[in-house]
Amino acid sequence: MKPTELRAMSDDQLTLTLKDTIKNLFHLRIQSATERLETPSEIRKARRDVARIKTLLRERELAAERAKAQGAKK
Repeated sequence: MKPTELRAMSDDQLTLTLKDTIKNLFHLRIQSATERLETPSEIRKARRDVARIKTLLRERELAAERAKAQGAKK
């Protein structure tokens, strides 16, 4: 997925996409172990998607904490 598509999603959608991507990665690893994986680059793409989604979720978490801290200072 493209980062712009991910940024347009809500937190709940991102969480569901993360779970789905992790499940897909698991299946890709199983296929790789049984030598039925057609395109090995799919594992790399899935891992990068997981990292992108986790990064976006963490950025949003930190932004919420900063906003909360700014509200407490005022």
